[in-house]
Amino acid sequence: MQKQKIQFEISYLKPQDLSVADTELLASAHEALNTSYSPYSNFKVGAALRLASGTIVQGSNQENASFPAGLCAERVAVFQAGVRFPGEVIETIAIAVSGGSLPATPAAPCGNCRQAILEYELRQDRPIRYLLAAGNETVVAIPSTRDLLPLGFDSSYLKQ
Repeated sequence: MQKQKIQFEISYLKPQDLSVADTELLASAHEALNTSYSPYSNFKVGAALRLASGTIVQGSNQENASFPAGLCAERVAVFQAGVRFPGEVIETIAIAVSGGSLPATPAAPCGNCRQAILEYELRQDRPIRYLLAAGNETVVAIPSTRDLLPLGFDSSYLKQ
């Protein structure tokens, strides 16, 4: 039997440790919470991503009475960026949450979002960095989608 250990590093940052650009991006993610449509879970998620051009694109979760027909904030932002700014590189995505019983550690994207964002990361051949926040205490920084989804499904499985 062969074993392989998969590890990655995350950084826990205080708001004062963030760059001006990262502070602005997190503020945009918090602002996106205001457009969340989450009457069923009462768990609001706001996302904001920064493109290489400096453009910021927001998204928020959009629920539906027919669970799970809604969309997560992360995919709303990423898909919107893909349509409005095709081919532009996504550098960083900030995710803010509120409502429910917030954990001590901010919430990371769900599996569907990780897989969808991995596709963008692979297409641009550059990592997408994450900033995760819940409240204003600690920000978790993750260097890449591959860290969140190390065994992600990609096009290599589809080649004949």
